[in-house]
Amino acid sequence: MNEELKKPFNPIEHENLIYKKWEESGFFNPDVCVAKGVTKAEADYFSIVLPPPNVTGTLHTGHALMLAIQDIMVRYNRMLKKRTLWIPGTDHAAISTESVVVKQLSKENKNKHELGREEFLNKVKDFTQKSHDTIVVQLKKMGASLDWSREAFTLDEKREEAVYTTFEKMYNDGLIYRGYRIVNWDPKGQTTVSDDEVEHQPKKAKLYYFKYDKDFPITIATTRPETKLGDTAVAVNPDDSRYKKYIGKTIEVNFVGVPLSIKIIEDKEVDPEFGTGALGVTPSHSQIDWQMADRHKLEKIQIINEYAKVMVDHPDYKDKKVEEVRKIIVDKLREQNLLEKEEEIDHNISVSQRTGAVIEPLPKLQWFIDVNRPFKIKGDNIKGQAFSKGSTTTLKILMSEVVSNNQIKIIPERFKKVYAEWLTNLHDWCISRQIWYGHRIPVWYRGEEAKISKKSPGEDWEQDPDTLDTWFSSGLWTFSTLGWPENTDDLKNYHPTSILETGHDILFFWVARMILMSVYILGEIPFKEVYLHGMILDKNGKKMSKSNPETAVDPLLTIEKYGADALRMAMIVGVGPGSNNSLSEDKIKAYKHFANKIWNIARFVLENCQGQSFEVGAVQGLSLATPENNAHLEKFDGLIKEVTDDMENYRFYLAAEKLYHYTWHTFADIIIEESKTKIKEGGEKAESTKNMLGFLLKEQLKLLHPFMPFITEKIWSLLPNTENLLMIESWPSRK
Repeated sequence: MNEELKKPFNPIEHENLIYKKWEESGFFNPDVCVAKGVTKAEADYFSIVLPPPNVTGTLHTGHALMLAIQDIMVRYNRMLKKRTLWIPGTDHAAISTESVVVKQLSKENKNKHELGREEFLNKVKDFTQKSHDTIVVQLKKMGASLDWSREAFTLDEKREEAVYTTFEKMYNDGLIYRGYRIVNWDPKGQTTVSDDEVEHQPKKAKLYYFKYDKDFPITIATTRPETKLGDTAVAVNPDDSRYKKYIGKTIEVNFVGVPLSIKIIEDKEVDPEFGTGALGVTPSHSQIDWQMADRHKLEKIQIINEYAKVMVDHPDYKDKKVEEVRKIIVDKLREQNLLEKEEEIDHNISVSQRTGAVIEPLPKLQWFIDVNRPFKIKGDNIKGQAFSKGSTTTLKILMSEVVSNNQIKIIPERFKKVYAEWLTNLHDWCISRQIWYGHRIPVWYRGEEAKISKKSPGEDWEQDPDTLDTWFSSGLWTFSTLGWPENTDDLKNYHPTSILETGHDILFFWVARMILMSVYILGEIPFKEVYLHGMILDKNGKKMSKSNPETAVDPLLTIEKYGADALRMAMIVGVGPGSNNSLSEDKIKAYKHFANKIWNIARFVLENCQGQSFEVGAVQGLSLATPENNAHLEKFDGLIKEVTDDMENYRFYLAAEKLYHYTWHTFADIIIEESKTKIKEGGEKAESTKNMLGFLLKEQLKLLHPFMPFITEKIWSLLPNTENLLMIESWPSRK
């Protein structure tokens, strides 16, 4: 017996060496598998892209779960002898990354404007390279069998070419436009953010009921009295009889010292049950009010600036923060006996997901993607009731149809409805950001002229200072990583990708945008299926956060302590797609014990079955001499079939649990215990039993490999007649 098996299994001692062996073999690359005869060139393919981690930090529990699930998929399909490709990469995460570097500079009493754009971007590049290198090490620690020869970065040269080509095409087709309209403005980050990057946090708020002045006939209600400095109308529902006689009138008022001209309008969007049923319309500081102003041709007056300060030219308000002005106005309304009542209500405030700042809706000149503008289908691969080459559709319809007609299947299916509901409220996508880091908008200006170009068209041309939303480049990920805009062999061989696996929290941020980009650019879906995993919770059922060390499980520290295999199993067992996962150290420790059990099982089998072939043929030849052993083999056949069916249907949690119970409670507790007596007795029964033990160990290692790749690969290397790596062995199939 190998001397290594006499010692307890030590993950730290083996895992790095095993990963190095995998990497040096080249078998993460499907081209190598074909070249070395492991996979046939004409074999079916399985392809998946890694959701690129942001180059701002380290591996967290969400990444660890994602990697565990995806590596299970990849290793299983590789063992099915498919041309299996898993593409790695990282995301430049523009807003987050720039924010981190800006904070670092502030600690040195510097700011980016002092450095200038070029020097600042060099600082960012240094930071992201270090972060990238750390992330790569961490991905390998989890055992991720990624094809590193195809690694990509959302901001590298190849992805830059894809971004530019996409922007130019969408601009020429009229789907990208520059317009002046309401956007979500982050006063802390000093940039626009998309609707999906705005979080709505519940809190208690005051609803104030008041009149603009003593002569105004209608009482209005609002949670933000300071915005009323920019009102140009009061809107009521057409069916609200209380206000019929005022509709169409324009009334001059003096609102807390500021003259306003208020037109009374009727609009069906007004809820007569909210407040007084009369809505003060502030066109420049509300998306709904902006649209209402467009419908009724109202004046739009901006009264709040990018720093969330009031712009009104009045000494009591000018250049003061909105919260301060709110208090001043409420006090004045009280003094003038215009404040009729205050009411505490439950209210959602909009905050930036990245900075936590309260969002200010502001009118700005920005770049948008029009999701409702008709365009013609270019490709032949989009199938559905509304699609064929040359037919006309919109991005919004296309994004909806490929999911509703099941061309893209979402797992679990309940998120299909969530996706559809989100699309009904989809607005044009604001794609410009007021930061320096990222893909700079490829538009150049000279006076009134504007040109789309990657490089300056000549002297006196100035490039648009803004950059593109990070999700614009990551939306191209399934095909830009395969070489597009070139018509590469990879693109022909591996797109659409087989499946996308990611967290359900970025269904709209990323999944929807990849669908948008792929069906528009290529005329085909980006992936055939979407598998959404849930959130990682602590032992008390709360969302785990690395910022709270009392509840957080740090994946890297966990791997050092218990090994990657134990962490992977703890994250998979008992957790279905879309379900949240309660992860505790005790659960991880339990699967460390399981790894030890597998190691001890291997020690027993190799110690007692020396000289056996461990091959299926030898087992079949002797099985009739031992009916009990034959029954065990029949039961194992059933396990193979069940686990394979679970793997095919993404029930990894069930497959892992069945393997755990079989290995520990059937193989170790029953079969091995029975075998001890048979082996002592000797003879043909002993030989049959030894062959059976060797065979069952070998086949269990194959079944367990996608879940626990390190320990299974190590034990495999110690078995007789195992010249190949376990990772390229065939998935078990006896009958």
